[in-house]
Amino acid sequence: MRRLKVAVIGVGYLGRFHAQKYAAMDNVDLVGVVDTDLARAEEVAREVGTGAFTSVDPLRDRIEAASVAVPTTLHAEVAIPLLKAGIPVLLEKPIAGTIPEAEAIISAMRQGGTILQIGHLERFNPALLELKGSIRDPMFIEAHRISPFRARGTDVDVILDVMIHDLDIILALVGSPVASMEAVGVPVLTDGVDIANARLRFENGCIANITASRVSADVMRKIRIFQKDSYISLDFAKATADVYSLTKAREITHKHLAISESDALAGEIRSFVDAALHAGSVVVDGEAGLKALQMAYAIKDSLIVPKR
Repeated sequence: MRRLKVAVIGVGYLGRFHAQKYAAMDNVDLVGVVDTDLARAEEVAREVGTGAFTSVDPLRDRIEAASVAVPTTLHAEVAIPLLKAGIPVLLEKPIAGTIPEAEAIISAMRQGGTILQIGHLERFNPALLELKGSIRDPMFIEAHRISPFRARGTDVDVILDVMIHDLDIILALVGSPVASMEAVGVPVLTDGVDIANARLRFENGCIANITASRVSADVMRKIRIFQKDSYISLDFAKATADVYSLTKAREITHKHLAISESDALAGEIRSFVDAALHAGSVVVDGEAGLKALQMAYAIKDSLIVPKR
């Protein structure tokens, strides 16, 4: 069995999980973990049985792929040299902090003739995977993604940190350009917007109402999809789904699905490794990451922020 030589760059909260998943895979050699904080790199390296580095330079000629989980503001700086060298990259979401940086990352991928996967993890959520084939021509979508405040991720606002998950999913499900939008947002605990709501109207008539918060007491990650003759509710946090359908006899049927447990991050990384090993295509490519980022910035540009 051929084994892919991989490094994880940035082993903070998310990068540590990446390292754990790679270390557990039979067809991967985790060559090293990289972090500017040497103590953190050494801690994770001991945990997964690999080497610790403060720079990717000593590993550049030894690896065949990399996960990049550094802060968003550093995505372009770290990912572009790897991609230009032809090294496949799994880049945490969002693809970049700015649209020009995202475009430069995609350009580097093309220049290097390699693959780029963006870490929009919810695409691998078992609830979505189970019912994706049942979702057709949505007419109305309502999404809520709320959670308590955490210091990590606050280098960007709630739209780039949280809402972008649902933007990526909704853009993929609807498959139509956005005709208009309205958005409001409020800064609560940071200088950026911490809770926001956006209402998107697509050219095909679909409406999406999206709420994202990182200052809530509870956790909710739900999408409700209304389409002709059916209503589908997906709970990403609990990996459950409810499907209400109208039969030909004009009766309502209800099906509750408790999706078998699945590790979305392991699925995402497995998909990336398979694509890197076999020169395959990725599930969430750079263009999808760019579209989600462009939509996030369009929402930011139209945002109405009430005065304090």
